[in-house]
Amino acid sequence: MVLFTVAFLPLIFLVIPFATLFFTQSIDDFSELNSSPGGLEAFGAQCAGLTETDCVQLYMLNLYTIMFMILPVAIPVTIAAYSIVGEKAARSLEPLLATPITTTELLSAKAIAAVTPAILATWLSYLIFLLMSYVLVSPEVFSRLLDPTWLIAILIVSPLLTLLSVSFAILISSRVTDPRVAEQMSALVVLPLILLLVGQSVGLILFSQALVLVIGLVVAILDVILLTVAIKLFQRETILTRWK
Repeated sequence: MVLFTVAFLPLIFLVIPFATLFFTQSIDDFSELNSSPGGLEAFGAQCAGLTETDCVQLYMLNLYTIMFMILPVAIPVTIAAYSIVGEKAARSLEPLLATPITTTELLSAKAIAAVTPAILATWLSYLIFLLMSYVLVSPEVFSRLLDPTWLIAILIVSPLLTLLSVSFAILISSRVTDPRVAEQMSALVVLPLILLLVGQSVGLILFSQALVLVIGLVVAILDVILLTVAIKLFQRETILTRWK
């Protein structure tokens, strides 16, 4: 499961935009997309100076960039969800908790172990995505894909989202007794990003630099809160003696 989320999930996220860009190059009539709710008209001034094909490609690339923000949230869930309850089920947690390591050191190490592969996989996937876009789209579209909004979202906000996902998963993992329950409950943190993707696709939300900065600030505050709560609620004595 860990191998799938770290390796194959990014591959799936790369295949979808590649196929979309490849096939949109041969389509001439986008009237249906123009007239649909949340179509190109809702995309606003971002298409100024572009042909209809370029506008469609830019529209799709923006959606897929939001999709890449889901990666750092989905990838570490399995690792972090199993970090406490999985070790408890395998009977490898008790010897660790019996050592002089502090709760802060323990949870920080587990968070780093889950966050690092998620961030690296996301950045590598997005780099491949940019290289793929450079080959398949026009220079005008590619230059707009390098907008600071998206670079901030991927390079700064995504790691914050990763830490949020990991903190929530560790918190859940330390309170439940079944690894599968921990993983399923931890996956709920992906829902706000899915709603953001749906909102952009139907024209309810226009992803902007201001929105990215607000999301980053809110997520950073939530990161601090969740990490603090996770450390406070982690009762190692209970886990050692009474948790089954």
